[in-house]
Amino acid sequence: MKKIGLLLLMMVIFAASTFANSNSEVSKESTFKIGMVTDSGSIDDKSFNQGTWEGIVRAGDELGTQIKYLKPVGTTEADYLKEVGNLYDAGYKFIVTPGFKFETTIYKAQEKYSDAKFVLIDGIPHPGDYNSLVKLNTVSIFFAEQEAGFLAGIATALKLSTGSVGFIGGMEIPPVQKFNWGFQQGIAYANDNLSTDIALDAENIIYQGTFDNVAAGQQLAAQMFDKGVNAIFCAAGGVGVGAINEAKNRVKAGEKFWIVGVDVDQYSEGIYEENKSVILTSAMKKIDNAAFDMIQAELNGTFPGAQVLTFNAANNGVGIPEVNPNLTPAIESTVNDVFKKLQNGEFIVSDEKGDLYK
Repeated sequence: MKKIGLLLLMMVIFAASTFANSNSEVSKESTFKIGMVTDSGSIDDKSFNQGTWEGIVRAGDELGTQIKYLKPVGTTEADYLKEVGNLYDAGYKFIVTPGFKFETTIYKAQEKYSDAKFVLIDGIPHPGDYNSLVKLNTVSIFFAEQEAGFLAGIATALKLSTGSVGFIGGMEIPPVQKFNWGFQQGIAYANDNLSTDIALDAENIIYQGTFDNVAAGQQLAAQMFDKGVNAIFCAAGGVGVGAINEAKNRVKAGEKFWIVGVDVDQYSEGIYEENKSVILTSAMKKIDNAAFDMIQAELNGTFPGAQVLTFNAANNGVGIPEVNPNLTPAIESTVNDVFKKLQNGEFIVSDEKGDLYK
Protein backbone atom coordinates (compact mmCIF):
# COMPACT_ATOMS: atom_id res chain seq x y z
CA MET A 1 0.00 0.00 0.00
CA LYS A 2 2.86 2.38 0.81
CA LYS A 3 4.29 1.80 -2.69
CA ILE A 4 0.91 2.54 -4.27
CA GLY A 5 0.55 5.69 -2.19
CA LEU A 6 4.02 6.85 -3.16
CA LEU A 7 3.29 6.19 -6.82
CA LEU A 8 0.05 8.18 -6.65
CA LEU A 9 1.86 11.06 -4.94
CA MET A 10 4.52 11.13 -7.68
CA MET A 11 1.81 11.13 -10.36
CA VAL A 12 0.07 14.08 -8.72
CA ILE A 13 3.34 16.02 -8.47
CA PHE A 14 4.16 15.28 -12.13
CA ALA A 15 0.70 16.36 -13.28
CA ALA A 16 0.89 19.56 -11.27
CA SER A 17 4.32 20.31 -12.70
CA THR A 18 3.14 19.68 -16.25
CA PHE A 19 0.11 21.92 -15.73
CA ALA A 20 2.28 24.66 -14.29
CA ASN A 21 4.71 24.50 -17.21
CA SER A 22 1.85 24.48 -19.71
CA ASN A 23 0.19 27.39 -17.96
CA SER A 24 3.50 29.24 -17.95
CA GLU A 25 3.86 28.85 -21.72
CA VAL A 26 0.34 30.09 -22.32
CA SER A 27 0.98 32.99 -20.00
CA LYS A 28 4.20 33.93 -21.78
CA GLU A 29 2.50 34.26 -25.14
CA SER A 30 -0.77 35.76 -23.98
CA THR A 31 1.02 38.45 -21.95
CA PHE A 32 3.69 39.15 -24.56
CA LYS A 33 3.04 42.65 -25.89
CA ILE A 34 4.17 43.73 -29.35
CA GLY A 35 4.09 47.39 -30.27
CA MET A 36 4.62 49.29 -33.49
CA VAL A 37 5.18 52.96 -34.24
CA THR A 38 4.12 54.01 -37.74
CA ASP A 39 5.93 56.55 -39.84
CA SER A 40 4.09 59.48 -41.44
CA GLY A 41 1.87 57.13 -43.45
CA SER A 42 -1.27 55.32 -42.36
CA ILE A 43 -1.49 51.74 -41.11
CA ASP A 44 -3.15 50.75 -44.40
CA ASP A 45 -0.70 52.58 -46.68
CA LYS A 46 -0.16 49.51 -48.88
CA SER A 47 3.54 49.90 -48.11
CA PHE A 48 5.87 49.64 -45.13
CA ASN A 49 3.40 50.43 -42.37
CA GLN A 50 0.82 47.98 -43.66
CA GLY A 51 3.35 45.23 -44.35
CA THR A 52 4.87 45.53 -40.89
CA TRP A 53 1.48 45.62 -39.19
CA GLU A 54 0.25 42.57 -41.12
CA GLY A 55 3.15 40.56 -39.73
CA ILE A 56 2.33 41.74 -36.22
CA VAL A 57 -1.37 40.95 -36.66
CA ARG A 58 -0.39 37.48 -37.83
CA ALA A 59 1.61 37.04 -34.62
CA GLY A 60 -1.43 38.08 -32.63
CA ASP A 61 -3.62 35.59 -34.47
CA GLU A 62 -1.23 32.63 -34.60
CA LEU A 63 0.85 33.11 -31.46
CA GLY A 64 -1.72 34.67 -29.15
CA THR A 65 0.25 37.83 -28.43
CA GLN A 66 -1.12 41.25 -27.56
CA ILE A 67 -0.57 43.88 -30.25
CA LYS A 68 -0.86 47.64 -30.59
CA TYR A 69 0.33 50.42 -32.87
CA LEU A 70 0.71 54.15 -32.31
CA LYS A 71 0.85 56.89 -34.95
CA PRO A 72 2.99 59.93 -34.08
CA VAL A 73 1.51 63.40 -34.39
CA GLY A 74 4.56 64.53 -36.37
CA THR A 75 7.55 63.16 -38.24
CA THR A 76 10.49 64.26 -36.11
CA GLU A 77 12.77 62.06 -34.06
CA ALA A 78 11.16 63.52 -30.92
CA ASP A 79 7.70 62.52 -32.18
CA TYR A 80 8.85 58.96 -32.84
CA LEU A 81 10.66 58.67 -29.49
CA LYS A 82 7.56 59.87 -27.67
CA GLU A 83 5.47 57.02 -29.08
CA VAL A 84 8.20 54.47 -28.39
CA GLY A 85 8.13 55.67 -24.79
CA ASN A 86 4.34 55.48 -24.65
CA LEU A 87 4.42 51.87 -25.84
CA TYR A 88 7.15 51.00 -23.35
CA ASP A 89 5.26 52.59 -20.45
CA ALA A 90 2.18 50.55 -21.41
CA GLY A 91 4.19 47.32 -21.19
CA TYR A 92 4.87 46.87 -24.90
CA LYS A 93 8.54 45.99 -24.71
CA PHE A 94 8.93 44.38 -28.12
CA ILE A 95 8.74 47.25 -30.59
CA VAL A 96 8.86 47.10 -34.39
CA THR A 97 9.53 50.18 -36.52
CA PRO A 98 9.31 50.44 -40.33
CA GLY A 99 11.90 52.24 -42.38
CA PHE A 100 15.00 54.39 -42.36
CA LYS A 101 13.18 57.31 -40.73
CA PHE A 102 13.52 55.47 -37.40
CA GLU A 103 17.30 55.00 -37.53
CA THR A 104 18.27 57.78 -35.09
CA THR A 105 15.19 57.07 -32.97
CA ILE A 106 16.12 53.44 -32.40
CA TYR A 107 19.75 54.39 -31.82
CA LYS A 108 18.59 56.32 -28.75
CA ALA A 109 15.74 53.99 -27.75
CA GLN A 110 17.89 50.85 -27.61
CA GLU A 111 20.04 52.56 -24.98
CA LYS A 112 17.26 54.23 -23.01
CA TYR A 113 15.02 51.15 -22.90
CA SER A 114 17.67 48.49 -22.49
CA ASP A 115 15.21 45.84 -21.26
CA ALA A 116 13.07 46.20 -24.40
CA LYS A 117 13.64 44.59 -27.80
CA PHE A 118 13.62 46.52 -31.07
CA VAL A 119 13.20 45.43 -34.68
CA LEU A 120 14.21 48.08 -37.21
CA ILE A 121 13.01 47.11 -40.68
CA ASP A 122 14.96 48.52 -43.62
CA GLY A 123 17.22 50.65 -41.49
CA ILE A 124 20.16 50.56 -39.09
CA PRO A 125 20.54 52.54 -35.83
CA HIS A 126 22.98 55.44 -35.93
CA PRO A 127 23.28 58.84 -34.16
CA GLY A 128 22.96 60.88 -37.34
CA ASP A 129 26.43 60.38 -38.74
CA TYR A 130 25.84 56.85 -40.09
CA ASN A 131 28.31 55.31 -37.62
CA SER A 132 25.90 52.50 -36.93
CA LEU A 133 25.46 50.59 -33.69
CA VAL A 134 23.11 47.63 -33.34
CA LYS A 135 22.93 46.71 -29.66
CA LEU A 136 22.09 43.30 -28.19
CA ASN A 137 18.43 44.27 -27.76
CA THR A 138 18.05 45.29 -31.41
CA VAL A 139 18.01 43.59 -34.80
CA SER A 140 18.33 45.46 -38.08
CA ILE A 141 16.70 44.02 -41.20
CA PHE A 142 17.38 44.79 -44.83
CA PHE A 143 16.14 43.28 -48.10
CA ALA A 144 17.69 42.27 -51.41
CA GLU A 145 15.65 44.79 -53.41
CA GLN A 146 17.70 44.03 -56.51
CA GLU A 147 16.31 40.48 -56.55
CA ALA A 148 12.70 41.67 -56.25
CA GLY A 149 13.28 44.25 -59.00
CA PHE A 150 14.93 41.59 -61.16
CA LEU A 151 11.94 39.25 -60.95
CA ALA A 152 9.52 42.12 -61.61
CA GLY A 153 11.59 43.11 -64.65
CA ILE A 154 11.35 39.60 -66.10
CA ALA A 155 7.59 39.46 -65.50
CA THR A 156 7.15 42.88 -67.12
CA ALA A 157 9.20 41.95 -70.17
CA LEU A 158 7.31 38.69 -70.65
CA LYS A 159 3.95 40.45 -70.32
CA LEU A 160 4.81 43.15 -72.87
CA SER A 161 7.01 41.05 -75.16
CA THR A 162 7.92 44.24 -77.04
CA GLY A 163 7.77 47.91 -76.14
CA SER A 164 9.32 50.37 -73.72
CA VAL A 165 9.48 50.63 -69.93
CA GLY A 166 10.47 53.29 -67.40
CA PHE A 167 11.34 53.70 -63.73
CA ILE A 168 10.22 56.33 -61.22
CA GLY A 169 12.01 56.34 -57.89
CA GLY A 170 11.40 58.45 -54.82
CA MET A 171 14.57 59.53 -53.05
CA GLU A 172 17.84 58.36 -54.59
CA ILE A 173 18.79 56.12 -51.67
CA PRO A 174 20.22 52.56 -51.72
CA PRO A 175 16.96 50.57 -51.41
CA VAL A 176 15.36 52.51 -54.28
CA GLN A 177 18.51 52.36 -56.38
CA LYS A 178 18.73 48.59 -55.93
CA PHE A 179 15.13 48.18 -57.09
CA ASN A 180 16.06 50.17 -60.21
CA TRP A 181 19.27 48.25 -60.90
CA GLY A 182 17.56 44.90 -60.38
CA PHE A 183 14.72 45.88 -62.71
CA GLN A 184 17.19 46.85 -65.43
CA GLN A 185 18.96 43.51 -65.05
CA GLY A 186 15.63 41.67 -65.24
CA ILE A 187 14.71 43.40 -68.51
CA ALA A 188 18.16 42.58 -69.93
CA TYR A 189 17.90 38.95 -68.79
CA ALA A 190 14.52 38.54 -70.50
CA ASN A 191 15.80 40.17 -73.70
CA ASP A 192 18.85 37.89 -73.75
CA ASN A 193 17.24 34.63 -72.64
CA LEU A 194 13.47 34.76 -73.08
CA SER A 195 12.99 36.26 -76.56
CA THR A 196 11.62 39.63 -75.45
CA ASP A 197 12.48 42.98 -77.02
CA ILE A 198 12.04 45.67 -74.37
CA ALA A 199 13.66 49.11 -74.44
CA LEU A 200 14.68 50.92 -71.26
CA ASP A 201 16.27 54.30 -71.98
CA ALA A 202 18.20 56.45 -69.51
CA GLU A 203 15.81 59.37 -70.00
CA ASN A 204 12.99 57.21 -68.65
CA ILE A 205 14.72 56.53 -65.33
CA ILE A 206 13.86 59.33 -62.92
CA TYR A 207 14.22 59.94 -59.17
CA GLN A 208 11.56 62.44 -58.15
CA GLY A 209 13.27 63.24 -54.85
CA THR A 210 10.44 62.59 -52.39
CA PHE A 211 8.08 59.81 -51.37
CA ASP A 212 4.93 61.86 -50.93
CA ASN A 213 4.42 64.12 -53.96
CA VAL A 214 1.43 62.43 -55.59
CA ALA A 215 0.93 65.20 -58.16
CA ALA A 216 4.54 64.98 -59.32
CA GLY A 217 4.22 61.23 -59.74
CA GLN A 218 1.16 61.65 -61.93
CA GLN A 219 2.92 64.28 -64.04
CA LEU A 220 6.05 62.16 -64.52
CA ALA A 221 3.98 59.14 -65.51
CA ALA A 222 2.00 61.22 -68.01
CA GLN A 223 5.22 62.44 -69.60
CA MET A 224 6.59 58.92 -69.92
CA PHE A 225 3.36 57.51 -71.32
CA ASP A 226 3.24 60.35 -73.86
CA LYS A 227 6.76 59.39 -74.99
CA GLY A 228 5.69 55.81 -75.68
CA VAL A 229 6.52 54.05 -72.42
CA ASN A 230 4.16 51.11 -71.90
CA ALA A 231 4.91 50.22 -68.28
CA ILE A 232 6.54 52.05 -65.36
CA PHE A 233 8.13 50.50 -62.29
CA CYS A 234 7.46 52.86 -59.37
CA ALA A 235 9.54 52.57 -56.20
CA ALA A 236 8.37 55.88 -54.84
CA GLY A 237 5.67 55.68 -52.15
CA GLY A 238 3.07 58.38 -52.69
CA VAL A 239 4.80 59.49 -55.88
CA GLY A 240 4.02 56.02 -57.21
CA VAL A 241 0.38 56.47 -56.21
CA GLY A 242 0.26 59.44 -58.58
CA ALA A 243 1.63 57.28 -61.38
CA ILE A 244 -0.97 54.61 -60.64
CA ASN A 245 -3.71 57.25 -60.81
CA GLU A 246 -2.46 58.42 -64.20
CA ALA A 247 -2.41 54.87 -65.55
CA LYS A 248 -5.94 54.23 -64.29
CA ASN A 249 -7.27 57.40 -65.89
CA ARG A 250 -5.77 56.49 -69.24
CA VAL A 251 -6.89 52.87 -69.16
CA LYS A 252 -10.45 53.95 -68.34
CA ALA A 253 -10.23 56.18 -71.42
CA GLY A 254 -9.41 53.18 -73.59
CA GLU A 255 -5.61 53.26 -73.61
CA LYS A 256 -3.33 50.47 -72.34
CA PHE A 257 -0.65 51.19 -69.76
CA TRP A 258 0.84 49.32 -66.82
CA ILE A 259 2.44 50.05 -63.46
CA VAL A 260 4.75 47.74 -61.54
CA GLY A 261 4.11 48.10 -57.81
CA VAL A 262 6.59 47.97 -54.97
CA ASP A 263 7.13 46.72 -51.40
CA VAL A 264 3.75 44.96 -51.10
CA ASP A 265 1.24 43.57 -53.59
CA GLN A 266 -0.34 46.78 -54.92
CA TYR A 267 -2.88 45.08 -57.19
CA SER A 268 -5.84 46.46 -55.24
CA GLU A 269 -4.39 49.98 -55.44
CA GLY A 270 -4.54 49.79 -59.22
CA ILE A 271 -8.13 48.58 -59.62
CA TYR A 272 -10.07 50.75 -62.05
CA GLU A 273 -13.05 48.57 -62.96
CA GLU A 274 -14.52 45.63 -61.05
CA ASN A 275 -11.42 43.49 -60.40
CA LYS A 276 -9.29 44.84 -63.25
CA SER A 277 -6.05 46.54 -62.23
CA VAL A 278 -3.24 48.47 -63.90
CA ILE A 279 -0.74 46.73 -61.61
CA LEU A 280 1.14 44.29 -63.84
CA THR A 281 3.01 42.82 -60.86
CA SER A 282 4.78 44.10 -57.73
CA ALA A 283 8.40 43.89 -56.57
CA MET A 284 7.76 42.76 -53.02
CA LYS A 285 9.69 42.86 -49.81
CA LYS A 286 8.17 40.27 -47.50
CA ILE A 287 7.97 42.83 -44.71
CA ASP A 288 5.26 40.86 -42.94
CA ASN A 289 7.46 37.76 -42.86
CA ALA A 290 10.34 39.76 -41.40
CA ALA A 291 8.21 41.16 -38.57
CA PHE A 292 6.59 37.81 -37.81
CA ASP A 293 9.87 35.88 -37.88
CA MET A 294 11.50 38.21 -35.37
CA ILE A 295 8.52 37.95 -33.01
CA GLN A 296 8.60 34.17 -33.25
CA ALA A 297 12.36 34.18 -32.65
CA GLU A 298 11.87 36.18 -29.44
CA LEU A 299 9.25 33.73 -28.18
CA ASN A 300 11.56 30.83 -29.04
CA GLY A 301 14.48 32.42 -27.22
CA THR A 302 16.49 32.94 -30.41
CA PHE A 303 16.17 36.69 -30.95
CA PRO A 304 19.16 37.66 -33.17
CA GLY A 305 20.22 40.70 -31.18
CA ALA A 306 23.07 42.91 -32.44
CA GLN A 307 22.74 41.40 -35.92
CA VAL A 308 22.05 42.90 -39.33
CA LEU A 309 19.97 40.46 -41.38
CA THR A 310 19.18 40.42 -45.09
CA PHE A 311 15.92 38.94 -46.34
CA ASN A 312 16.34 37.68 -49.89
CA ALA A 313 15.13 35.00 -52.29
CA ALA A 314 17.05 32.31 -50.41
CA ASN A 315 15.00 32.87 -47.24
CA ASN A 316 11.79 33.84 -49.08
CA GLY A 317 12.23 37.47 -48.09
CA VAL A 318 11.55 39.00 -51.51
CA GLY A 319 9.62 38.12 -54.66
CA ILE A 320 6.54 38.96 -56.69
CA PRO A 321 2.94 37.99 -55.83
CA GLU A 322 2.24 34.31 -56.39
CA VAL A 323 -0.97 35.17 -58.22
CA ASN A 324 -1.82 38.16 -60.42
CA PRO A 325 -4.68 38.01 -62.95
CA ASN A 326 -2.60 40.12 -65.34
CA LEU A 327 0.05 37.39 -65.67
CA THR A 328 -0.57 34.10 -67.44
CA PRO A 329 0.31 30.80 -65.74
CA ALA A 330 3.12 30.42 -68.28
CA ILE A 331 4.67 33.76 -67.25
CA GLU A 332 4.29 32.94 -63.56
CA SER A 333 5.95 29.57 -64.14
CA THR A 334 8.89 31.12 -65.98
CA VAL A 335 9.43 33.73 -63.27
CA ASN A 336 9.20 31.03 -60.61
CA ASP A 337 11.91 29.02 -62.40
CA VAL A 338 14.20 32.06 -62.26
CA PHE A 339 13.26 32.61 -58.60
CA LYS A 340 14.48 29.08 -57.84
CA LYS A 341 17.79 29.89 -59.53
CA LEU A 342 18.16 32.87 -57.20
CA GLN A 343 17.31 30.70 -54.21
CA ASN A 344 19.96 28.10 -54.94
CA GLY A 345 22.59 30.64 -55.96
CA GLU A 346 22.66 29.60 -59.61
CA PHE A 347 22.16 33.22 -60.64
CA ILE A 348 23.33 36.35 -58.82
CA VAL A 349 21.71 39.77 -59.24
CA SER A 350 24.16 42.60 -58.69
CA ASP A 351 23.35 45.18 -56.02
CA GLU A 352 25.70 47.71 -57.60
CA LYS A 353 25.20 50.17 -60.45
CA GLY A 354 28.12 49.04 -62.58
CA ASP A 355 27.30 49.82 -66.21
CA LEU A 356 23.58 50.29 -65.49
CA TYR A 357 21.67 53.56 -65.77
CA LYS A 358 21.54 55.87 -62.72
